[in-house]
Amino acid sequence: MSPQSDHTHSFLGMTAIVASEPMRRLMETVERVARSAASVLVCGESGAGKEMVARALHVYSGRAHRPWVDLSCAALPELLLESELFGHEKGAFSGADSSKPGLFELANQGTIFLDEVGELDPRMQVKLLRVLDGAPYYRLGGLRKVSVDVRVVAATNQNLELAVEEGRFRNDLYHRLNQVSLYVPPLRERTAEIAHLAQFFLARHDSRMTLSPEAVAILESHSWPGNIRELRNAVIQAAVLAPGLHLRAEDFRVPSLRSSNGRVRESADSGSLESMERRLILETLGSTGGHQQRAAMALGISRRTLSRKLKVYQSEIEVAS
Repeated sequence: MSPQSDHTHSFLGMTAIVASEPMRRLMETVERVARSAASVLVCGESGAGKEMVARALHVYSGRAHRPWVDLSCAALPELLLESELFGHEKGAFSGADSSKPGLFELANQGTIFLDEVGELDPRMQVKLLRVLDGAPYYRLGGLRKVSVDVRVVAATNQNLELAVEEGRFRNDLYHRLNQVSLYVPPLRERTAEIAHLAQFFLARHDSRMTLSPEAVAILESHSWPGNIRELRNAVIQAAVLAPGLHLRAEDFRVPSLRSSNGRVRESADSGSLESMERRLILETLGSTGGHQQRAAMALGISRRTLSRKLKVYQSEIEVAS
């Protein structure tokens, strides 16, 4: 199975596999929604492909040749997040040695993608609502108002309706973001894509490697609570540790395996998704002789992400000791 099949699409450098009926229906809707100017809220479980849908919305829109800017709302503390979104002037705070435009300015005429929007604190929710309503705003420490024309796409794995009921998310902002809602189904509802995705991840690791029918059956039997990220990690781990180029069912350490009578059982030594990811990262790092850049490439993550995860592991060791 070639990773460059009719099921493979690329959106701003992110590869998407669309091989199941739920995803085909979703992408048809994405193309229609993209032609509008409506704000879009993309919902779904973590790792299901929400960012891919957001990128497709930009690519299919009339803003496709304008800027695309993305930010995780959970990645930065409040002050830095405000500076990233709205910019700052020189001297606005300690360390602000020069003026800097915010992401809304950089995305002018284009699209801004706000991932994990449910993590915004109440004050930032107010500022974001004003910008979405078209009100000019100030950079931090600024005296001149900034006006922008930006299409906003947001994503969340939270139940924002429940967050509104509990007072954690503003009702008016929810409805402003949710002019159109798109739901990305989890991988367990897209079984037809699992083999295609597995082969794609395998080819990126080593184009010579293949999957046995038994291995495909094992992958398709798992519910993948971590969705595409979990599948990618399982494939890369199997590829790194397998003795040969043809992956067998026993090469995969996934938490559910088919027993001899066909029922799904839980593997006793599978561990949590987090522990499996940690084991994979450390084993891959060991196989590269500690070379972080090569390990990151083998894992399909950025060098920065790998470094951050290693720092977390180190801090856990220090606390334990």
